[in-house]
Amino acid sequence: MADVTLRNVKKSFDTTVAVDDVNLTVNDGSFVVLLGPTGAGKTTTLRLISGLERPDSGDVLIDGRSVINEPPAQRNVSMVFQQYSLYPHMTVRQNLAFPLRSPMLNTPKHEVKRKVEEVADVLQIAHKLENKATALSGGEMQRVSIGRALVRNPSIYLMDEPLSSLDAKLRADLRIELKRIQADLGATILYVTHDQIEAMTMATKVGVLDQGRLVQFGVPRDIYENPVSLYVAARLGLPRINALPADLFAGAPTGATTVGLRPEHIQHGEGKPSQEVRIEHLGDQTRLHLTLDGHEIVTLTDVHTALQPGDTVAIQPRNALYFDAAGDRIA
Repeated sequence: MADVTLRNVKKSFDTTVAVDDVNLTVNDGSFVVLLGPTGAGKTTTLRLISGLERPDSGDVLIDGRSVINEPPAQRNVSMVFQQYSLYPHMTVRQNLAFPLRSPMLNTPKHEVKRKVEEVADVLQIAHKLENKATALSGGEMQRVSIGRALVRNPSIYLMDEPLSSLDAKLRADLRIELKRIQADLGATILYVTHDQIEAMTMATKVGVLDQGRLVQFGVPRDIYENPVSLYVAARLGLPRINALPADLFAGAPTGATTVGLRPEHIQHGEGKPSQEVRIEHLGDQTRLHLTLDGHEIVTLTDVHTALQPGDTVAIQPRNALYFDAAGDRIA
């Protein structure tokens, strides 16, 4: 494993700026997640590190050395894609072994066998080694896809939304598996996603991208509690943060145009009266959908609440976040 660093990296496609002066360090053994919507520059960042794209300016360093002039094959990185990219006519064993048989690695046969079986054990697919790829479930195919990256023991694993095509239960299971694998192997992973749950549950550090710019980088909990902008605040948190006019409640600081209230930061029983529109019982939590002066608000309440649609609920902010007209955080 190794540190990977981007220094003032820029990349444009015609008039579209995909990566805009990004500075980022992925420390050895860390699990870093890049979070952002489609078009934020996530995949382009991975492609710049892997060598599939060349930056217009800036530098990419792996283990302290510049790799700008090195082709992908010499960078010692492994990529896992959203689609499985398996060879359907091959068995699981043959798919896992394929990267090790490249002329550049020239891995001895006994070492190929050892690494394949070791990775299969880690991924809990050892009993599937002789199965054809076409005989696997979606979750098993993605495990094999991840395994093809793991067998190489690269400097860094680059993962491009590898769980997004799976159903909800498989995504939840593989999130746990990926984090376990990363911890067991001490692997360095740079993982891109638009899924905030993946970011919050797997990452040691999260980088939030906005139109090619890295707008905040830090521990997931710190970004959640101390976002630098309304854009960042809206990227993390489910239900999403309530963005309301700052003067809807008293106490807004000078220059604030928007107050951001996380659902758990709305206190019930005192304050301004709001009207309950809908209630969602989700088992572990209950969400209230309210309206206040024409503004929709989502908040949380006791799972055994007796509230009903049409009831009046008095609410007031607690730990509110304030933002100016440009969406920047006001301390």
